[in-house]
Amino acid sequence: MAEKISVLIPKEEVAEKIQEMAVQISKDYAGKAIHLVCVLKGGVYFMTELSKYITEPCSLDFMAVSSYGNETTSSGRVRILKDLDESIEGKDVLVVEDIIDSGRTLSSLMEVLKQRNPKSLKLCTLLDKPDRREAEVTVDYTGFQIPDAFVVGYGLDYQQKYRNLPYIGVVEL
Repeated sequence: MAEKISVLIPKEEVAEKIQEMAVQISKDYAGKAIHLVCVLKGGVYFMTELSKYITEPCSLDFMAVSSYGNETTSSGRVRILKDLDESIEGKDVLVVEDIIDSGRTLSSLMEVLKQRNPKSLKLCTLLDKPDRREAEVTVDYTGFQIPDAFVVGYGLDYQQKYRNLPYIGVVEL
């Protein structure tokens, strides 16, 4: 590890918050089957843990999207790298994301998914950086609002490293 990483949110707080979110989601979807859609790669850690505590029936699917291409800033246009395996038509869909900052990618992705006629479509994120928001996006379930810092752990990476950290850390380059 060449980078210094300081703990922003300890693993115990992350675990507790995910369980709290699952309780609320279970209440909100009482009597319904939930189709969880994970945005890869970062969202997989969060969705896996979240789904363990949801008490209503769940199915899982995955998408990989990009709005960056070869640039360092988002174009705002979503390119689907891996599409869903199943149709979401008529399903109660909950999109699960690790972090939302500018909102550009998620805003576009939610529009794409709305066109596929789900019964309902909501968004859940572990981390939210509202100070970075450039596009309007409605977040239905938020774990933590965080400052504008470069974070890793719990699925978030820096150059494909540190996803497996059990806490949320700030990279100090």
